[in-house]
Amino acid sequence: MNWYMTVLQKYAEFNGRAHREEFWMFALINFAIMVGLAIFGGILHLGWVRHLYSLAILVPSLAVGARRLHDTNRSGWWQLIVLVPLIGIIVLVVFWAQDSDAGENRYDSSPKTA
Repeated sequence: MNWYMTVLQKYAEFNGRAHREEFWMFALINFAIMVGLAIFGGILHLGWVRHLYSLAILVPSLAVGARRLHDTNRSGWWQLIVLVPLIGIIVLVVFWAQDSDAGENRYDSSPKTA
């Protein structure tokens, strides 16, 4: 849960780097919350709650995605590749899953050493 809160504290911070653990733990906790809200919304007929949560978490999700791409020495704009049907999301997940760029890159120093 600490990783999730860390991402929320950096709400709209698109600068810097985020290592794999920070990104994937945020994604996992976010997925669990979405499943919980879908079940809750389905039972109580409150589907709008899940949509409201999705809207609230949009900017932090984009920010951590951009920082994760920075960690692999890629621009955060690579997230737009998701607009290419099917291939785009596969390429983006591969980029997110790659190991960090060792040492310092054009975005910041490595978060592994921080």
